[in-house]
Amino acid sequence: MSLASSQLPRRGNAVSRLLGRMVLAMFGWRVANLPPDVPKAVIIGGPHTSNWDGIFTLAAMVSLNLDARVMIKDSAFVGPMGWLLRAMGAMPIDRNSPKDLVQQSIDKFRTNEQMVIIVAPEGTRDGASQWKSGFWRIAKGAGVPVIIATADYRKKEIAFPGMVMPGEDMAIDMLKIVEHYRGVEPRHPHRLSAPLAAMRGEEKK
Repeated sequence: MSLASSQLPRRGNAVSRLLGRMVLAMFGWRVANLPPDVPKAVIIGGPHTSNWDGIFTLAAMVSLNLDARVMIKDSAFVGPMGWLLRAMGAMPIDRNSPKDLVQQSIDKFRTNEQMVIIVAPEGTRDGASQWKSGFWRIAKGAGVPVIIATADYRKKEIAFPGMVMPGEDMAIDMLKIVEHYRGVEPRHPHRLSAPLAAMRGEEKK
């Protein structure tokens, strides 16, 4: 599975791709399908109930040679650590800027021909009462789609089941997005965020 002819931003080589695949294979995981072929996007991952979610997702991105950025505060980029973070795809965000995180992200999208960032909308792995809306506001402001990524512990696979282009009603878009997580098995079901827990309850009836 390769992004060889993709519009998506790419990073890495055959060695890094092999390393990502090896990490997934070590735990019996795999990437089920390629993400939608677009030059810019916000990728949201879930369900988020364990630190392993991020590890498997990162390994999947590396295995695809996908240059997906993760936002980290700029103070962490001082010295040698800064080089390492940039090499791993981290994107510095100035928390002291008069512009908030959403606007800084929108600005970066506008100044890059290709860019993908990863956001965990649940914000925590301990049962958030609601999803954070920052990812939607970034995508809406930048005019880019939201790509849904799932980590299913029953199937042991990372998948990209769909994409949503933000419209005029965030609530309607959220319903469309959350629906893509129906049937996805988390590592710790008791830690599911409220929107996903409610959907899981509906499935069990």
